[in-house]
Amino acid sequence: MIRFEHVHFQYAGSDAGVADVCLHVRKGECVALTGPSGNGKTTLTRLVNGLAPAFYAGRLSGVVEIAGKDRSKEPLWERGKLVGSVFQDPKSQFFSAQMAGEVAFACENYGLPHAEIVCRTDAAIRRFQLDGFKSRCLDALSCGEKQRTAVASVYAMHPPVFVCDEPTANLDEQSVCELRDALLRLKREGRTLLIAEHRLAWLMGVADRFVYIREGRLWWEKTPEEMLIMREEELEKLQLRSARQMEKTDLPLPGGNGEPAVFAEGLTCRRGGQRIWEDLRFAAWPGQVTAIAGRNGAGKTTLAKILAGLERPSRGEIRIHGRKASPAQRRKHCWYSANDTGTQFFTNSVSEELLLGLPRTQAVLDRARALLRRFALYAYKDAHPAILSGGQKQRLAIACGLISGREILLLDEPTSGLDGGNMRIIADALRAEADHGKTVLVITHDGELIRACCDSQWKLE
Repeated sequence: MIRFEHVHFQYAGSDAGVADVCLHVRKGECVALTGPSGNGKTTLTRLVNGLAPAFYAGRLSGVVEIAGKDRSKEPLWERGKLVGSVFQDPKSQFFSAQMAGEVAFACENYGLPHAEIVCRTDAAIRRFQLDGFKSRCLDALSCGEKQRTAVASVYAMHPPVFVCDEPTANLDEQSVCELRDALLRLKREGRTLLIAEHRLAWLMGVADRFVYIREGRLWWEKTPEEMLIMREEELEKLQLRSARQMEKTDLPLPGGNGEPAVFAEGLTCRRGGQRIWEDLRFAAWPGQVTAIAGRNGAGKTTLAKILAGLERPSRGEIRIHGRKASPAQRRKHCWYSANDTGTQFFTNSVSEELLLGLPRTQAVLDRARALLRRFALYAYKDAHPAILSGGQKQRLAIACGLISGREILLLDEPTSGLDGGNMRIIADALRAEADHGKTVLVITHDGELIRACCDSQWKLE
């Protein structure tokens, strides 16, 4: 169904791309692409759905066949009938404000008869168990519901091929299970799946093969059984996450001696007439990394923004080191790193971003260089933050927090979409900050990160 024959692709103005790729994905097969970030997985998905080189300009040679035919000369809208795409952030592919309208959009765009659009839309909504959300606004859906809506909107066009790029990066455990079930249904119907992914455990029972990509080349492929027996030291060397399902980490609630660094009591939050949570009580202590867990849509990000002084609660009190603190006072003590890192960079270079607002003393400059090297960003020190990959932006945002001097760090999904190697680098860095007396709060669904560095866990229901 998909065949790469000696495919080379190099992005315009860059050395990045893929080289001499030979890969055959059979009809009804699911192949998972894995490997370190920035090494070519997303590029292969773009070559299948046509985004490269149509939107991501570059030089392409070799043959990419879909359904037995080289499609490079076809217009991109023709490719859309064969290949459906599901991205890491479903919002990036939405065109409608309402769920049913989004599922119908592609069919309308291709000019199908009205009766057929209605039939296909209703069938897709039923197929992915979205009946209860049919009249809902997309903004009101959880991350998992949005991801299923993205799959349903593609499914309505009946493409034989689906490509997914990091589809579980921001999903909680329940939402991952829902997405897994949706993809299994597609596979049982004979659809061909190509999935670029770092989180591997959920793919057991879905993927038929795992293909490891590094430096733009295919290094090896393994069966699910072979992936499960890989040793920890081998996974670390290859910068992979484990394919084995992790047992839930049984961590205690936050606790400690003396005054907590952050204490919130009676917090209530209402937005647009809707209660997010009420009479919430929370505390965190210096020297600990505390995981803030809970389902998508439970209000974890809202809580972090309130603690950091970026939003106000409807009611309640927050104390920093025992003293009642206004939002302005909290901002002096707390650093908040958003999951959407594109909203928090303000300068024209990575170095300037890291040093923003800091004195240019020798100690600060040395610390900045050390962080850039530690997070594999030194080669990009003069680059604009906008050109960085998603993982590189995440690492830059965390580095900015570490150098800021704030004693309370709040990080929202700091390892979503990161490979095993970078996840471990982030875990070690957060552990080191806590060991030096800082208070680290991590909003995360990443069980491997929790296992690697967290002391306690607090769940927001």
